[in-house]
Amino acid sequence: MDRTEIYNLIATFFEEQFEIPKEKIKPDANLFKDLDMDSIDALDMVGMLEAQIDIDVDVDELTNIRTVRDVVNFVSSKIGIPA
Repeated sequence: MDRTEIYNLIATFFEEQFEIPKEKIKPDANLFKDLDMDSIDALDMVGMLEAQIDIDVDVDELTNIRTVRDVVNFVSSKIGIPA
């Protein structure tokens, strides 16, 4: 899996699960301000990432994740893809 595939997985999840229009999902989109996610939505996203990509996520690791790009960078680092 590469960074583009990770981005596409996340974007598709946001579109399907949260009915966020595709044009709003951009790398710099803030998860909470621009995409109207809340903490429960973030936990749903973590559950999807753990299931789809087979990674373990500690809630403490999520404190600095604010944008779609942050999610992609986080997942990439968890599976060993350099930034």
